[in-house]
Amino acid sequence: MSRTLATIAPAKVNLGLRILGRRPDGYHELSSLFAPLDLGDELTLRLCPGVEPRVALRDGCGSFPLPEGGNLAVRAAEAFLEETGLGLSIEIELRKHIPVAAGLGGGSSDAGAVLRALARHAPDAVPAPRLAALALSLGADVPFFLDPRPARVGGIGERIEPCGPLPALALLLVNPGVPLSTAEVFAAFDALDPQPGPPLPPDPSQVLGGGDALAALLHNDLECAALRLRPELRRLRRDLVGLGALGVGMSGSGPTLFGVFGSLEEAAAARDRAGLPAPIWSRVAATPEAG
Repeated sequence: MSRTLATIAPAKVNLGLRILGRRPDGYHELSSLFAPLDLGDELTLRLCPGVEPRVALRDGCGSFPLPEGGNLAVRAAEAFLEETGLGLSIEIELRKHIPVAAGLGGGSSDAGAVLRALARHAPDAVPAPRLAALALSLGADVPFFLDPRPARVGGIGERIEPCGPLPALALLLVNPGVPLSTAEVFAAFDALDPQPGPPLPPDPSQVLGGGDALAALLHNDLECAALRLRPELRRLRRDLVGLGALGVGMSGSGPTLFGVFGSLEEAAAARDRAGLPAPIWSRVAATPEAG
């Protein structure tokens, strides 16, 4: 009997990102505070019994076209089928609303959403530790999206500690409209050999009201490299400050910047005043409360 599963793959922002070092295998150790957003891709999985397991992808015609090349949602479904031996044919309809290569975790979230949905369909097929290992094999951010809620993330992304109470944040996201490769940013970062930023505070909720403490929290060690690769980000950062943001950060490896505002209304008014021309993409978004 066929079955249809629908789910949302939320975007995330990094409320601060520190690079602690580089491992012998080339991966970078990080420390960050991840927070999901109310912006997300929509996925519909149609499962049909089949002698020959296969996975197909269909563009659901969202805000953005599907990226060319391999797709993490497809890879996640294939990995789950290989791990479990389930005889299923899976069609994934994906409606993209998260920009591609934007530092917002869109592809990783799609993969995490597929694994979550399939784990609900077959709850005893893959133990939780093995599911986390499958997620990590797909990408460093994917384990977070198995249970996307505000969390401290360490290692290369596999150490996840849900954080305590965190107030909801009103954000204005701004992206120059040009994708930025994570590998390219890390290569530029390694070439710069910068000094790491201040440690993340033990209680971020105490510094989210603005000022120097918020600026210190939002510091992203990769921003210097992203600015080298996308100089236009300097102007967008200045624009966010000029629009009244309490603090400005960069998510992941960029190029999406975000300004923290006192309310969603203030963030929306700032977006209206900015009058950002194409190809710049912007979006008012919120993080959930935790705890």
